[in-house]
This record gives sequence, C-alpha cells and structure tokens, in this order.
Amino acid sequence: MPQTPTGALDHVTVLDLTRILAGPWATQTLADLGANVIKIERPAGGDDTRTWGPPFIGDDPTDSEHDSAYFCTANRNKKSLAIDFASERGATIIKQLVAESDVFIENYKLNGLVKYGLDYDSLKKINPGLIYCSITGFGQTGPYASRAGYDFIIQAMSGLMSVTGQAPGSDGDEPMKIGVALTDVLTGLYACIGILSALAHRDKTGEGQRIDMSLLDVSVAAMANQASSFLVTGTPPQRMGNAHPNIVPYQVFPTADGHLIITAGNDRQFESLCVALDNPQLASDDRYRTNSQRVSNRQVLVDTLNTLTVKRRTADWITILNDHKVPCGPINDMQAVFDDPHVIDRGLKINLARDEQVSIPGVASPVRLSKTPARYKSAPPALGQHTIDILQRQLGLSAEDCKQLIDSGICAATTTGSGHE
Repeated sequence: MPQTPTGALDHVTVLDLTRILAGPWATQTLADLGANVIKIERPAGGDDTRTWGPPFIGDDPTDSEHDSAYFCTANRNKKSLAIDFASERGATIIKQLVAESDVFIENYKLNGLVKYGLDYDSLKKINPGLIYCSITGFGQTGPYASRAGYDFIIQAMSGLMSVTGQAPGSDGDEPMKIGVALTDVLTGLYACIGILSALAHRDKTGEGQRIDMSLLDVSVAAMANQASSFLVTGTPPQRMGNAHPNIVPYQVFPTADGHLIITAGNDRQFESLCVALDNPQLASDDRYRTNSQRVSNRQVLVDTLNTLTVKRRTADWITILNDHKVPCGPINDMQAVFDDPHVIDRGLKINLARDEQVSIPGVASPVRLSKTPARYKSAPPALGQHTIDILQRQLGLSAEDCKQLIDSGICAATTTGSGHE
C-alpha cells in the first residue's frame, strides 16, 4: 500500500518569532513543505494581525475564534505557543526550544532581542548549528538600520512607486503602491531561499549562520529591468500606467464591455495580433515591423489598436486571440478568479477546519513537488492553541507546571481545536 508522502522539510523545526506578513509568509511556506513551525506569540493579543479586520472568521469579537482573514492568510500549518519571553522564565523556555530547533526567525527591531538573550550571538552558544534569520525594514547595518520599515514605506523608498501609477500629467497622476504588500511577500520568499541555502550549507559543514533580510534590499532587487535600465542609461524610469517601458503592445485595451490585456512579446506575436484584429497590414507598416520601432511609435499604434479592440466583447476577443496564439487575458476581480475553471482545476482554493464549527478558507501553495507536495495539516491556530501540548510533550513539563505558567500570565492557552496533530 503506497505511503502518504511526507513533507520535504519534515525533519526541520522552526521557531517563529515573527508577526505581520513577511516573516509569517516565510514560515508558512516552510510549514507547507513539512517543517514543524512553532509560532511564538504574546499571551495578550498574539500576532498584531489577528485584529487586522474586518473581515474576521468569527462573528463574536470576544470569541477566541475571532481572528482576521489577514492573519489567516499567512499562518496555517503552525502551532501557537503563547508565551511572554520578556519574563526570565519565558525566555528560558524559548532557549530550551532553541536547543532542539533548526531555524530561528524573527522580525523585531534592530537588537530588540538582545536584552532577552534571544539574539544570534547568545543562541548560537546554545545551538551552534542554528540558522538565525532576522527580517527588518532596512537590515542589520547602515544608517537606517534602526528605523521601522513597513511595506508601504519600502515601496516608496525602493523606487517601486515611482514606476507605478498613471503617467505624469495624465488623469489620476499620482505615485501608487501595489494593491498587496508585495515587498513583504517577496521578502518572505527570499527569506525561505536564504534559510534553505543555510540548511544545505549546514548539511555539508555542520555550521549554522545568521541571515540578514532587509525589505529595502528585496524591493530594490525586485525592480529588475527597471533598475537595470536606469543603471545602463542613467535616466530614471517614469510611471507609464499599464504600459510596458520596453514592449509594445503590452497593456490594457478597451473592449465593447470592459477591458483586456494584450501582450505581444515578439514580432511574430504582433503579426498574429494584426491578423486576429483583421488588420494584417499593420504588421508590414514600416513604423511597426520590429518591437523597437513599435516602442518608438507607441502612441500612434496604441491609438489605432484601441479603435479595433473596442469593437468586440472581452470574452470574444479572448477566444479569437487564443485561437491566433496571441497572449491575452481578462482583468478579473477576486470572484472571477475563484470562479475561473482553470483556478478550480488547479485546486487553488482550500478549506481547513480549525474545529468542528470553524472552517477557514485559504489559497493553496503554488509550489508543486511531485514527490513531496505541500500538505495542509492544520488551519491557522487560535492563540495559544498548542501551548500546553508543546510544554508537556516537547519540554516535559508537568500539568502543574503548565498551570503555574498560565496562572502567572507567562503563558496563555486555549482549548480551541485538538491542541495537537
């Protein structure tokens, strides 16, 4: 009988002292791939994002189930240990867990954990093989290292907002942030790359190491071709709305009932587009033969294409353009996304039961591994859901010890769910 596949990282234990999004995104990714992730939270309130709503998953704000959808987006497959590590006893418990862990990840301010003895230099003495990942807005060095850095600020400072929004002088001209905290998400993913690289190094040498993740570093690196274009020319790129600085046509076009994305990334696709639009002569026009020429004559070409695309409905154009192998797509809202037959077929919507009464929807991991696929073992935990289980089963504390920790306020626990897997 075939065995149920285990996660690729089921041998890895992660202590997660992160809040908000970048760190939790990293640890959820590791947890999806099998890592045992213990989320360390404050006994009073826990992760800040538990209250970032509405919407919430429960109806009663005083109920332990009343966590925000925001919190649930980045915290599945984790165990919640609610503990005050500002207390000596709480910090000691964290250090005991460090001795048995592979990865320690935190996003506190610069040197914010030193006074608790939870900084890298202190913890590597307990566990020399520890991978210690710090996530901050500006990194561990540099003149801004002590500043707080939220995604919105980083989008502005990294140049991302300078190329996002309508073109200067047009209607709605204003630098714009991206509609999700993408810098946080990318930092979480880069943190995973760093952690996995450090684990590979440890496998070869036995050495742990520190990882310094900066939201600003990540966002500047993610400027990709926009950054490279500036470094090559010395000319800062500008906001262009939905147009592409290097490819034409590659933008939003109007249709009879809405809008459509058309991305003709090479000359062959442009020729096919012209045929699909029933205007094949455009492809032989000297102004449009090559992409460079189309970029130089962008506005007149786009104006011409606008008069053609508006003649049919979006759905009709998608059928026609796909038949001609021209890359295109609709502009979906979230309802349309989860109604899309391809999204349904790929199983991107999942539901995880926290207990018999509460089921929490979420989005599946995009990492598709053939031998060790992502697994969804548990819903985002209630605050302190696994406190007693971790204290007793991992650290060997007695029921009386646990009661004393809870009564003293050092730990918090909830009876929501099973408390273990």
